[in-house]
Amino acid sequence: MKKLKMRLVLPLLMSLTLSDQVTAKTAEDFQTWGNITATGSLGVLNPELKSFKYWLEGQGRFGEDTSRFSQGMLRTGLGYALNDNTSVWLGYAFIPTEEPFTVTPVDEHRIWQQLLWSEKFSFGTITSRSRFEQRFVQNGEDVGWRFRQLLKLSAPLPFATDFSLVLTDEYFANLNRTDWGADDGFDQNRVFGGVGYNFNKNTRTEIGYMNQYIRKAVGPDRMSHILSVNLYLNY
Repeated sequence: MKKLKMRLVLPLLMSLTLSDQVTAKTAEDFQTWGNITATGSLGVLNPELKSFKYWLEGQGRFGEDTSRFSQGMLRTGLGYALNDNTSVWLGYAFIPTEEPFTVTPVDEHRIWQQLLWSEKFSFGTITSRSRFEQRFVQNGEDVGWRFRQLLKLSAPLPFATDFSLVLTDEYFANLNRTDWGADDGFDQNRVFGGVGYNFNKNTRTEIGYMNQYIRKAVGPDRMSHILSVNLYLNY
């Protein structure tokens, strides 16, 4: 009888131990991210430039249970509309980063290129964004190459069409290793679910929950539970 009990209890104890070890390998945090993005056509300046577009974006990210500034971002870009649904882009981003994303404060500079596609269907709008980044970090000499793929669904609510259900997923993959800590392969994934609201044809907000999982080459992986607040201006 004792042997039978041990056979039943030991696997349970082992599974609990393994579960604790897996949990210990992932550091978790609650964060709040704010984002304002303005896009539009340069045709407002000159009708001959109507196919050329601009991108202006600012972000503030607050970590350690939203108790401190952890990361900022200023992203700018110029785009060209290939047609009503597809555009290509080239831009620059500046990203100052502090704890908990890094132990020592560091500034990052990025050059980015992207292909942006969006189309409306009967059930809503699907958006695809494919982005390449070249990352320059002050505490290293290597250039980090990264690819990001975002898919987004925005489905208007039938009983309140100014509101919509928004779902996104973005996958990040490093294309090389660097002397400042980036490892090749899977880098991170972000999943967002929330509600969008159209104030008018030019102004939209999206608020919801984002889960960010980051694979770390050194130290524990990170999982952030994020209150994501976004304002989009499109002219």
